[in-house]
Amino acid sequence: MHVIVPVQSGNKRTKRRRLLVAALIITVGFILLINNPLLNRIWPHIKNHDVPPVTGLHPIVAAKQMTLIQETKKIGITILITDGFRSTVEQDALYRQGRSDKGQIVTTVQGGDSYHNYGLAIDFALRTLKGKVVWDLKYDGNHNGKSDWMEVVAIAKRLGFTWGGDWKNFKDYPHLQMDFGYTIGELKRGERPTDVKS
Repeated sequence: MHVIVPVQSGNKRTKRRRLLVAALIITVGFILLINNPLLNRIWPHIKNHDVPPVTGLHPIVAAKQMTLIQETKKIGITILITDGFRSTVEQDALYRQGRSDKGQIVTTVQGGDSYHNYGLAIDFALRTLKGKVVWDLKYDGNHNGKSDWMEVVAIAKRLGFTWGGDWKNFKDYPHLQMDFGYTIGELKRGERPTDVKS
């Protein structure tokens, strides 16, 4: 004789509850994951397509650029901003220079991989008293015994710029940038610094 033991309804409820809790944990975990900045480093190619393209310098970078020009002028140094916002097409053309095109290599990054492409970087040069544009790190046009170039860099750093001359691999002496803590991967995905001054 076979004895049939009926399944108790309490066991079914317990199983259902466990499944609901597991589903809830998985859902909450997924939501936390997609809102986590670490996701940007895990899947750097995910892009927000709703972000309008960058077409000029970030307002804070533009304002700091003007302050840099004014402050260097006060100590007898005239600088020329040789580059600011740069499109990805322009960046790719620069990247080809010294590779498939004639000229000297001036960048190690292609379009989309430069802070210039997001309006967060500028390049500068010095203008001599005779109006000549130079990229001479030792030039002392204001005759104070200091390199004009390094005086400009010191002012730029005080204003919040980082300097390409501090980079370990490819020294980019004319380059100044404000990345606001954003990586190139984050910028490529459409994340942007706000226009609010901190």
